[in-house]
Amino acid sequence: MIAFDRPAADRPAERNVLGGPLAACSREPLTGFFRDGCCRTGPEDTGAHTVCAVMTAAFLEFTVAAGNDLVTPRPQWGFPGLVAGDRWCLCAARWLEAARAGMAPLVVLEATHEKSLEIVPLDLLRRHAFEAA
Repeated sequence: MIAFDRPAADRPAERNVLGGPLAACSREPLTGFFRDGCCRTGPEDTGAHTVCAVMTAAFLEFTVAAGNDLVTPRPQWGFPGLVAGDRWCLCAARWLEAARAGMAPLVVLEATHEKSLEIVPLDLLRRHAFEAA
């Protein structure tokens, strides 16, 4: 698990899709709507960047073709561009779109925010669960 910069007492308790505490998704590259390493969300996150996914080349090609280029670095936004193997907080609707197309990347359930369940059924997330070696 990745540590946060702020003490736990300063953060609201957020839950993952399994009902436990929300684990961090990635610090390198730094992900999350709030760029704190977690797939946390709030009212300002209209895209619900709540699914912690492990990128694959196939998914990255799919999302570029769908108009969301996650591959090209954007230094002006501090975005390095993603490669296969990176973990990233995806929009729940984009992940569901990819799942319906047979292109969904694996999901880190412990780091996927419970808000994802408003868009993606838990059984579908479980079928795409990432199992750490």
